[in-house]
Amino acid sequence: MGVGGFVLTCRYALKIYSRTLKPELNLQRLVRNCIQVFGFRNTWQFTSGIPLSERQHLFSVQCFLSPCSLMHKKSWIAKIFKKRVCTTFVEDSFSNGALCQCGNARDAHTSVALGDFFSTAMVNHWDSAQHSSEYPTDAFGEVQFAGASKRHSYFLRLSWDSSADMVYTMMTTHWHLPAPNLVVSVVGGESRTKLKTWVREVLRQGLVKASQRAGAAWILTAGLREGVGRCVGEAVRDHATAASSDSVNRVVALGITSWGLVHNREQLVNPQGSFPAKYYVQNSSRDSSSLDNNYQAFLLVDDGSVGRKGGETSFRAKIEDYISHQRTGIWGSGSIDIPVLCMLISGETSMLERVDISLKNNIPWLVLAGSGGIADFLSDLLENLSSAPAFQPSAEGDSEAGPSVDLKEKVTERVKKYFSAEPETDKLVEQALSIYQNKGLITIYHGEQESPTDFDTVLLRALVGASKQRASVEDSPYNEELKLAVAWNRVDIAKSELFNGDIHWRYEDLEESMTDVLVNDKPQFVRLFTENGLNILDYLTYGRLETLYGSVAEGTQLYQLLQRHLVMRVGTTSPTPANLPESQSKLLTEKPQSERGSAITLFEVSGVLELLMGDVCQQFYYDILDLQEISSKRMALRRASKLLRGDCTYRERRCLSPWASLFIWAVLQNRSEMATFFWEMAGESVLSALSGCKILRELSKLEAENETKLSLKELAQKFENLAVDIFSTCYRSNESRSFRLLIRKSPVWGGTTCLQMGMSADARLFFSQDGVQSLLSQIWWGDMERNTEVWKLLLTFFCPFLCYTNLISFRAQYEQQQEEEEKPNEERSSDAHYGTTVFSFSDIKHIEAESQEVTTPQTATIKVIPEPYRPPQRPFIVSRWRQFWFAPVTAFLGNVLMYFLFLILFAYVLLLDFKPPLPSSPSITEYVLYFWVFTIVCEEIRETFISGTKTWRQRFRVYIQDVWNKFDLIAVTLFIIGLISRLFKWSYEFGREVLCVDYMVFTLRLLHIFAIHRQLGPKIIIVGKMVKDVFFFLFFLGVWLMAYGVANQALLYSYDPNFNRIFRRVFYRPYLHIYGQIPVEEVDVGKEWDVTCTKNLTLIENGAEPCRSLSGNWLVVILLVIYLLVTNILLINLLIAMFSYTFTEVQANSDIYWKFQRYNLIVQYHSRPSLAPPFIIFSHINLFIKRLIRKVPSVKVRHFVLQLKGKAANRLMTWETIQKEDFLTAQNKIQKSSDSEKLKRMSDKLNDVVKQLSEIKEFDHRLKALENEMEYSSSALRWIVDTLAQSSTIKSPRPPPASRDDVPTSSST
Repeated sequence: MGVGGFVLTCRYALKIYSRTLKPELNLQRLVRNCIQVFGFRNTWQFTSGIPLSERQHLFSVQCFLSPCSLMHKKSWIAKIFKKRVCTTFVEDSFSNGALCQCGNARDAHTSVALGDFFSTAMVNHWDSAQHSSEYPTDAFGEVQFAGASKRHSYFLRLSWDSSADMVYTMMTTHWHLPAPNLVVSVVGGESRTKLKTWVREVLRQGLVKASQRAGAAWILTAGLREGVGRCVGEAVRDHATAASSDSVNRVVALGITSWGLVHNREQLVNPQGSFPAKYYVQNSSRDSSSLDNNYQAFLLVDDGSVGRKGGETSFRAKIEDYISHQRTGIWGSGSIDIPVLCMLISGETSMLERVDISLKNNIPWLVLAGSGGIADFLSDLLENLSSAPAFQPSAEGDSEAGPSVDLKEKVTERVKKYFSAEPETDKLVEQALSIYQNKGLITIYHGEQESPTDFDTVLLRALVGASKQRASVEDSPYNEELKLAVAWNRVDIAKSELFNGDIHWRYEDLEESMTDVLVNDKPQFVRLFTENGLNILDYLTYGRLETLYGSVAEGTQLYQLLQRHLVMRVGTTSPTPANLPESQSKLLTEKPQSERGSAITLFEVSGVLELLMGDVCQQFYYDILDLQEISSKRMALRRASKLLRGDCTYRERRCLSPWASLFIWAVLQNRSEMATFFWEMAGESVLSALSGCKILRELSKLEAENETKLSLKELAQKFENLAVDIFSTCYRSNESRSFRLLIRKSPVWGGTTCLQMGMSADARLFFSQDGVQSLLSQIWWGDMERNTEVWKLLLTFFCPFLCYTNLISFRAQYEQQQEEEEKPNEERSSDAHYGTTVFSFSDIKHIEAESQEVTTPQTATIKVIPEPYRPPQRPFIVSRWRQFWFAPVTAFLGNVLMYFLFLILFAYVLLLDFKPPLPSSPSITEYVLYFWVFTIVCEEIRETFISGTKTWRQRFRVYIQDVWNKFDLIAVTLFIIGLISRLFKWSYEFGREVLCVDYMVFTLRLLHIFAIHRQLGPKIIIVGKMVKDVFFFLFFLGVWLMAYGVANQALLYSYDPNFNRIFRRVFYRPYLHIYGQIPVEEVDVGKEWDVTCTKNLTLIENGAEPCRSLSGNWLVVILLVIYLLVTNILLINLLIAMFSYTFTEVQANSDIYWKFQRYNLIVQYHSRPSLAPPFIIFSHINLFIKRLIRKVPSVKVRHFVLQLKGKAANRLMTWETIQKEDFLTAQNKIQKSSDSEKLKRMSDKLNDVVKQLSEIKEFDHRLKALENEMEYSSSALRWIVDTLAQSSTIKSPRPPPASRDDVPTSSST
């Protein structure tokens, strides 16, 4: 392998590590070794093959995030950036040999510069490139303006030929300046003469405000406290103070000036770097000016001169040109290059060369006509010579064309008019002609006549006009204007100028900009594009979706989760040493496979969603990756790694659910407005909102920052409220359809339902709705009427034959069916099965069973569209028996009664019939108890591992999450331990003790049964929360117990080695003091204590009671008083206050809490067999025969799930969408009628009126100017007429025309 292959491999490895891993010492060591071995000058040369975004990340890793960051900064900045020092003394003829042409005095030069007499004699003009040398910079870091501001600004002294690449990357990566969407370079106006008032207003009200509206913008000036620089700095400061603290819309004032022009520049010099440097602003001298404290950063360009202007001109043009070739957006993800505009205000003749250089780099210019100097000259040149022919063919007939003679003469005439004092007018004429050839890139702005409030439109038109000059013929003429509006996030301009109906937009025109607005979070543009021709089905492919996930900003929680899963996958695909040469040979010719596999893919996205969503739904995107049949995560990881190393053809396919995929993408990034829009566009509104709520609440648990955590919770609550509102609208519209909506299985959201997702998302408000509770009540009562009294149920339970009487009312299942059959066929709609009759849940189960059968074309309509179930004609005795005993409420009642009997049996065994172990065998009742517990264990096993369609690990994880299941697990475990222990003599008592504790656990488990009760259910929740409060109280109490107990024991008894006695007196006795049990005789030595005690140490060590110590008893009494005061008054009242707060908080929402808990209980008893333990063993035997022997599929395998296909699913989704649209329309009407919206509309109207008034004033000003011109012309004509009339040279054949005032009117005649 050659050196080139190794270097490219190292670069690629560096790129991968910088993207996937955090900066560590091994990464820095890799960079240093590669640089040293192959002789690279610095990191930038080594990373030249890496894209800019990756190079910026590496730059931050290698240079700024080192463990010894501060010392590292001092070392690398001086190595990369240089200063310039004059090395050849060229005498200034006007200084009598005291000064060099560089501006420095003779004494300031080194001996080498002064000793080169030969070079000095041969040189007449000093040139920075030839007569100065580079040295490590000695001025960099942060500057603090003394007495002006607490904010620090960045500064750097650098050579005029420094790399623009390095400088821009340092500003955005190290100085953390926001990547700009607009760069305006203000040129000219740097003199100390006072600016015109309208120029100041243009800068303040126009430029800075327009830059702020464009988003993150940079304004480049000289950065000095004079002229335009000072005005811009003050304007940026004022706007930053008035605007919000959102860093996205920051306007950065960046000063680029010559190092030799900075006053007090020696205060910035420090070879080790200044963090910060104290800078004192003083009165400037003639050849220097102080830095302005309102700027965020300064680039002090050094050409080796002092007091000479123009040293920064070439570097400034270079950095402008470099920025104009960088992309906007996050890490350059925008659709256009960063727009750069130069703005000319007045200016000297030297500015012509500056303008010419930038125009040749295709940088557009905005010239402020009327500001004086070069600006007035260029405005006159471009406006008044526009009709003259610009070019003529050359004399030789070649392809190039030169300026016409007439144009050159006119330009020469204007140059002499404006710059009569300039000696070299020929050079100025050539520069002016070169500028005239690029006049399409120049826009003239008459600031005195136009309002500065529309300056952002002026900037946009100037940039658009320049971009049209550079655009190709195939491009749409409006593409650049659209891209600029997107870059500036000016949706108002896009609506009024581009999407007003006059332009037909194609999909190709909007495709690139769509990615830009998605990545950079511009939801209003997303809405605008989708409404004007962008088809989301064509746009969103799986490859583009991966690109969107790859653009996630670093530092976010989503980025960390994606990188974590990416490292797991990339770690399984690392190449072995055997295949390294082959992979390295491919690096030189094509994109490596490992690089293709190192980007974010749908597999990482699926892993993140699985982490957040849990087991409530199936894995996302597994069907796209052909992993749906693999249940093992390890096998899925290997299969995905192998797939992603090859040609991933799935990336070209369209996304099946584009809006839902974009909704997930926006929710994961906590983008509220964009996520809301995608939710509006996606189907399955209720389930989508609940899913977003689930994702956000899980993300909030992982988030460490409180502010971000709060925003995630607020957005989650917003989506839960949307789900509540939409479902309430659906329930009011049609009860039956809304029930189907709750239990419909969604193919988009991994086969889950609204109820399952709501429970997983902890959406208590959603479950408290009447519609959800109505469905739960209907399922709870089965086919019985919901208003059945409990005593009737109990009576029928003990006398089953009463179910055949009219004691209990059952719902008539055939009434609506008979009515529909009586209707004529032409009156029955195609969706008559969505009637208003509430269906039985048994219908759903039979629909699922029938949907598994093979459908024929004749029965397809019946099978696909679930018509109301018509049960088989069973005998009345069988059907009524099933209706009563298969209802969940009956199963619940049976389990409650049998559980009470179980507790009675358990208590009887423990108290009366718990016989010793063998040879005295356990009694019959004890054997019955063991069998009963065995049936309970069998039911727990069935509930955990047999029911459901998930893997056994997923089912166990879901099972263990429930608190009451943990109680069951503890109770069963304790029972098994007690049973085993009681069988042996040596552990008989221990087993009995364990069973006694186990009885308490079984009894506490009884509380779960009462959760279904409307009054008792909320109280159980209150008790559970109060238990948490008790733990916090016990912490404080334990501190006081320990403090008082140890001190009290040590003061009362000087020596007591009995550990048992010490433990009781240190902890147990102080605890009893709280309840008033205070042994005064023992504590107070003044009382008689009738306990035999001794002071003999031998007896005390043998266990005798020691006598009390009398010396410190007064302190014992004081400590007792303080202890009782704190515990009985302070801590007890604190506990009461905590209980009161908890009770008030929960009681206010007790109904919501109870309804939420009720769902779990209903699901549990719906899925359980009808018989209760111990008779449930017969149901288990029946299930064993059906499932394992007869292979009969379970009807209750997916409880509360309805699978709709075909037309039935489409109709339900369409109906839900209509209800959502109605709700959103109503919300928009309410919002428009609100006072805030009315005030906003009134404000817009007033702004329009003010704008029109300003236009009217401009028209009046123009009319007055026209009247003045007319008066002047009329006076001039009168003078001419009078002069000619008095002259005898010309004799007129007729008299001059009479004045209008002299003409007689018809009325006078």
